[in-house]
Amino acid sequence: MDLSSIVISSITSWTSVGLLLGFFGYLGIAGSILPGKIVPGANLSDGTRLHYRCNGLISLVLLIGLLLIGAWMNFVSLTAISDRGLELLSTTFIFSVIVTLLLYVSGCKSNARSASLKPHISGNIIDDWWFGIQLNPNFLGVDLKFFFVRAGMMGWLLINLSVLAKSVQDANLSQSMILYQIFCVIYIMDYFFYEEYMTSTWDIIAERLGFMLVFGDLVWIPFTFSIQGWWLLSNKVELPTAAIVVNCCVFVIGYLVFRGANKQKHDFKKNPKALIWGQPPKVIAGKLLVSGYWGIARHCNYLGDLLLALSFSLPCGISSPVPYLYPIYLLILLIWRERRDEARCAEKYKEVWAEYRRAVPWRILPYIY
Repeated sequence: MDLSSIVISSITSWTSVGLLLGFFGYLGIAGSILPGKIVPGANLSDGTRLHYRCNGLISLVLLIGLLLIGAWMNFVSLTAISDRGLELLSTTFIFSVIVTLLLYVSGCKSNARSASLKPHISGNIIDDWWFGIQLNPNFLGVDLKFFFVRAGMMGWLLINLSVLAKSVQDANLSQSMILYQIFCVIYIMDYFFYEEYMTSTWDIIAERLGFMLVFGDLVWIPFTFSIQGWWLLSNKVELPTAAIVVNCCVFVIGYLVFRGANKQKHDFKKNPKALIWGQPPKVIAGKLLVSGYWGIARHCNYLGDLLLALSFSLPCGISSPVPYLYPIYLLILLIWRERRDEARCAEKYKEVWAEYRRAVPWRILPYIY
């Protein structure tokens, strides 16, 4: 595909706008009315505590069911997303810019209206637009941060399923595509099964909502995380059995570390006396966990995430660096985030953090980093 074709394919149409708004509309309605566990979030820096309706799994299953019924009745095409990939990418990007501009204006107005709603304003317009002003802005009672993360994860799966349908339609379904799709389905469905864990993550409790998060959730997650599927759609790869076994091992190890570490952290926050690996947890100053995965590295969950990202790319073989853009990006992002988190924790916990660093010297990968 030449440059002119890429530009033409990226032009937004009313169809792509309709698909995007229809998707968001469904998520807004389903998230508000479908049954789900009400989970109290963490105490935020402004003293508030939000509650979240964790019904993402049932919302996702219902959406896929509706799409399959619609395809069977010829109302929708399962390849609609894969047929309009670049167009939907540009539409979502424009939507992200508009949303963050509205968030910036809303944050400035809130600051002028009431000190109790006072958001963080640095005085630098670019920084405030990029990183955001408000911690947990909402629209019609919906926490936008939680909503956009859900939209990104569901969008990733919908893109993958559309790419899968396209490969079947083109008689181009490969062993590698099946492997990639299985790994992603397990990871995404697991996210929604444990959706309540998201309420205690850095993104929800500490990051302000600006272009960085909105773009990351709505554009980067669904379109970049699915890059392996797009690549396999045009490049058929057949892996030897040994490579498949190694790929599966990387995925399983990554999943166990990622899910295990996040579960230990979430359980500890809910019940500081909960057993970890069958033993009472070791804690520094009653605040910082040094048991389980958190005694191996200060951000052991990042290691699991990186292994999972690598497992999504390995089905593509090693003939091109393109499928590895996601794990490379994630490595850079997580190191940057880990450095920011270290600085925040050092300021928050002071000498306790120094003691924790001595007890757990490794940041992400033991004996390496």
